[in-house]
Amino acid sequence: MTKRTIYSRVQFMDRFIEAELPLTIGQDTVAAISKATKPLPPEMIDTYLLPLEDGQVNEFTEFIACYRLSTEAYDAIVYWRADLLQYHYAFVTLDPKTGEMIDRRVIAGTSYVDGELTQSSAAINEEMTIYVVSGQGSAADYDYKASGSTATRLQVAEGGKIMEV
Repeated sequence: MTKRTIYSRVQFMDRFIEAELPLTIGQDTVAAISKATKPLPPEMIDTYLLPLEDGQVNEFTEFIACYRLSTEAYDAIVYWRADLLQYHYAFVTLDPKTGEMIDRRVIAGTSYVDGELTQSSAAINEEMTIYVVSGQGSAADYDYKASGSTATRLQVAEGGKIMEV
């Protein structure tokens, strides 16, 4: 019988790098982060991340802790999730007292669906406005074209809700 380690929420949050704003998240972010942080133990993933994902994971799913931001009203984390043919960065706000999720939004990443490649990057400023730019194209000959891009602006409200503006 294997003994499971129990990690506190503080230990979990300490795995994330304290972010300095403004912050940009793109394709190469995870490579730099994974060199600067320790891997998340399976017990932390099971306890703290899987509930945020509604249990929609499989044996190929990987997670990497990226950034944390804290205010009096909420804590926010950004983590990387990889699955077959896709990876993304999730921005999650949490109640600082209970650790319960307030809101969650995918803000950047890459996915491949039905021959189409979508790539997104995000920038977060000091006012907690998140700018997401996405480009799509055929995966066979993907070449970024500004005309095929979309831009979304999100605002994290004082209570931690993430709203499109």
